[in-house]
Amino acid sequence: MDLLISLKLIKGDKILRIEGICSETLSYLFNNFVGDRSFSEVVAEAKKAGFTEPDPNDDLSGTDVARKINRVIILARESGLKLDLSDLPIRSLVPEPLKGGTSAEEFMEKLPQYDGDLAKERLEAENSGEVLRYVGVVDTVNQKGTVELRRYKKDHPFAQMAGSDNIIAFTTTRYKDHPLIVRGPGAGAQVTAGGIFSDMLRLASYLVAPS
Repeated sequence: MDLLISLKLIKGDKILRIEGICSETLSYLFNNFVGDRSFSEVVAEAKKAGFTEPDPNDDLSGTDVARKINRVIILARESGLKLDLSDLPIRSLVPEPLKGGTSAEEFMEKLPQYDGDLAKERLEAENSGEVLRYVGVVDTVNQKGTVELRRYKKDHPFAQMAGSDNIIAFTTTRYKDHPLIVRGPGAGAQVTAGGIFSDMLRLASYLVAPS
């Protein structure tokens, strides 16, 4: 689900706030980080299923989410937002000792040593009737944005996710009391390949067109 496509739905409206889960990998991880499962176990499962980058460190750092949220920032500047990607605080899920200098194999081998912190956060959330979700937020009213781990009540749309779907909530002048929710799969390999193939056909048509 492309953020730019989603933003077309609110063309001409004024963006107040955008909050979303826009990483297939992190969506999958926290949708399955339940019960007695450890975080490292879910990461290993996601890696085996092909949801993560070859080095899961790249996914857990939060930079991919930040890049996608930056698309929102660029377009939200039309609503008066004065914010750059460099202004976004990003919570990395990579344990400090594993940041930089570790191979993917070493990272996966050592990750279980740091399961305790996230397990504690999950337990605290569950005891409050909440779940953990990794989200990006752009707040044009308060001129700020974040990429972080948040807690949501179980009746919240973000808590009712499954698989690796993305979901975005748009709060605008039109959708102020009830945000517009857009949910669907990320691009994935097939959709991305289809888009590239379409672009190639368009380019080929342009190159062979008579001048």
